Order: sequence, then structure tokens, then C-alpha cells
Amino acid sequence: MSGPAGWLNPRWQLFLMRLRSFTREPSATFWVFGFPLLMSIALGLAFRNQGASRLSVAVADGPKRPEVLAALGGSEGLSADTMPLAEAREALRRGKVALVIVPESTPRLLLDPTQPDARTARLLAVDALQRAAGRTDPCPLAEEQVTVPGSRYIDFLVPGLLGFGLMSSSIWGLGWAIVQMRMGKLLRRLAATPMRKLDFLLAFATGRLLLALLEVLFFLGFARLIFDVRVAGNPLTFVLWALAGALSFAGLSALVASRAESSETASGLMNLVTLPMTVLSGVFFSASHFPAWLQPVLQALPLTALIDGLRAVAIDGAGVPALLLPGLVLLVWGVGSFALALRLFRWT
Repeated sequence: MSGPAGWLNPRWQLFLMRLRSFTREPSATFWVFGFPLLMSIALGLAFRNQGASRLSVAVADGPKRPEVLAALGGSEGLSADTMPLAEAREALRRGKVALVIVPESTPRLLLDPTQPDARTARLLAVDALQRAAGRTDPCPLAEEQVTVPGSRYIDFLVPGLLGFGLMSSSIWGLGWAIVQMRMGKLLRRLAATPMRKLDFLLAFATGRLLLALLEVLFFLGFARLIFDVRVAGNPLTFVLWALAGALSFAGLSALVASRAESSETASGLMNLVTLPMTVLSGVFFSASHFPAWLQPVLQALPLTALIDGLRAVAIDGAGVPALLLPGLVLLVWGVGSFALALRLFRWT
């Protein structure tokens, strides 16, 4: 066949083949839709809004224990338990309490300065004890509690999990399918046909794009229903940005699978691509926590660009201009990887 219909026919048939194979693989459905949802449920329940949490403080034996317990009872941020000094030291060592108070004539505070909650517990305990001793504040302060939309951890986490899911399903879903076809000698049969490598890889990328669209819509609907996660910016911009990230990873996946001949080789290469970005690109915490000298490298990673863009739109309400720089990162990775995959790809 010749003409546009003949040129599109192989790509269309391969696209339909990818959709059929996906629907026939329950494990693929789980890793695309189920795993990110389970992660969001577990972490969302762990870090859901519970009001002001109380820090555990141990009060050891001492002559002023009743006065100290009475003073700490008036603090909204502390939860005091009594225990012997040796047990309190062990609890402090294990991180079960943030502070130990020894209620002697002059109370002593035992704390581990490397513990994140130690400073807060110390400030709250000192404030409660000083107030109980009769301290008055010369300058009273007015307090107004403000809950800002998008400030919850789950609001920060959902874009990260979505980016992680798009990367994983693109790398493993597309790349693994190509490797399996090569191992099953199916690619060798296709090599005997007039099909071009471009048509073959584009058919897989198109199938990945459709699945990514379903994944994004399903994930957003679930996050909105269970955790009331909302997109502050334009939802269409959010979805299109997620699809751009999926296409970028599709090109990277095609490159990874272009020469792999065995499942062991493919698994090693895919883990080599995905695991470092999972740790470094800010899926569960901001990538800004890493040292400043590492930031240029992190900002050049495609997963960092994808997640930063998703969070910018979902939390900050950013528009298209804010996505230009990370968009360039995704474009370079996607187009560069796909072009290199066309040169390196082999049927056998």
C-alpha cells in the first residue's frame, strides 16, 4: 500500500495492539493505576491534617514533679508522661520523647539537639514552666490561625506521586513491552515487513500517551474525592503538562529498550534510570533540600522538571510562562532520547 493510509496503517495497528495487550495484563493495570493510589492513600492517611500535634515529653522522678506536671498540663503542644530517669533517657535515645525534664530544685532539661522536635519541645516546656512560676508577658500578642489551601503535605505529595507514576509506567510499560517482543522473536518478524522503525516507536509512544491521559484523570479524580486535593491553576494546563512529561519519558524508555536483549539487561537499565530520579527529583520531599552545588544537576533531570511543573500549576496556580524552562528540559530529554533511539534501535 502507498499514500497516507498505507503509511498510517502499521502505526494504527500497533497502537491497537498495545491497548489490547494492556487490557489483558492485570499486573500492568495495577502498576499504572493501583500502585500510585495505594501510595497516596498510605502517605495521605499518615500525614493528613490532625490539628496541632502534641510532642511527647518525659518527666523523671524529682521533688518538683507535681508542679512540673501541672505546668505542662497547660501547654497545648506537649504531652507529658512520668517515668524513671533511666527509662526516660532510653526513651530519649530511641526518639520516643522529644525532651526529658528532671524536676529538681532547679529543673534540668535533657534533649538531643539533632532531633527535629527537640527545639520546639524545649521552647514549649520553658514557656510553660516560666508561666507557672509567675512570668508575665509585657507585650501581649494577638494570634490569628490561617489555613492556606495547598499547604497540606498531601497537596505537595500528589503531584510528586503522579510524576513518579508517569515515569514508572512509561519506562516499564513501554520499554518492557519492546524488550519482551524482542525476546519472543516478534521484532525479528516485523523486520521482514516494510514497517519503519519510526512507525513502530511512534505507535508505542501514542499508546503511552492515551494511557497517561487515563492515568492522570483517574489519579486527579481519586485525589479530589478522597483527600480534597484541588488544582489551583488551569486544570487543562496541568493535564497537558503531565502528558508532556509522559511523552518525554516515552522517548527515554525507547532509548533504554533500543538494544536490550534480555529481561535482566532491561531491568538493570530501567532501574538505573528510575531509581536515582525517584530519590533526587523530589517525589516525597522538595529537591531543594539537597546541597546547592547539586541543584543544577537536579534541575536538569526530567522527573524534577515534571514534578516542579505539576506542583507549580496545582499549588501555586502558575501558568504557561512559568513552565517554559522545565518544558525545555522535558523537550531536550524527550526529543533527544527518541532521536537517539531511532539510530540505535535494532529488530533483533
